[in-house]
Amino acid sequence: MFNTALRIVGDFDDAEDVMQEAFIKAFGKLDTYQAKATFGAWLKRIVINESITWLRKGKKIQCEDVEHFPETIEETEWNFDPENIKIKSLIEALRLLKSNYRTALSLYYIEGYDYEEITGIMNVSYANARALVSRGKQQLKKILITEFAATFKE
Repeated sequence: MFNTALRIVGDFDDAEDVMQEAFIKAFGKLDTYQAKATFGAWLKRIVINESITWLRKGKKIQCEDVEHFPETIEETEWNFDPENIKIKSLIEALRLLKSNYRTALSLYYIEGYDYEEITGIMNVSYANARALVSRGKQQLKKILITEFAATFKE
């Protein structure tokens, strides 16, 4: 749960605060828990929602409207092997992303949510959810190439 909060808010101390708030909220709503999902999934959803709320309160997240952007984005050949990226470099690159991209990528690739679920969590349209994931991947590639090229395995 802490790692989920950390990936979304991007700061260790903020993630600790989010966790505290999420557990207080979960404890207060324990009587509303229904066994439709596992307890862990229910709690994780509270942590994710609290993380996004934390970002919005701090105005650290700006879910820009990307519906007016072009539908497709040309992929650029970066000439590197993603299999050779060191985990530490990937984590640092994720932290350098804009918070809305970091959140979308975390929800999609790490937490396993689909675009429909992301729309509800981030309060964006379906097209925006897809665009945020796509643009987040592109920005992550650029950061990995420009900032961490020296850390790739030979």
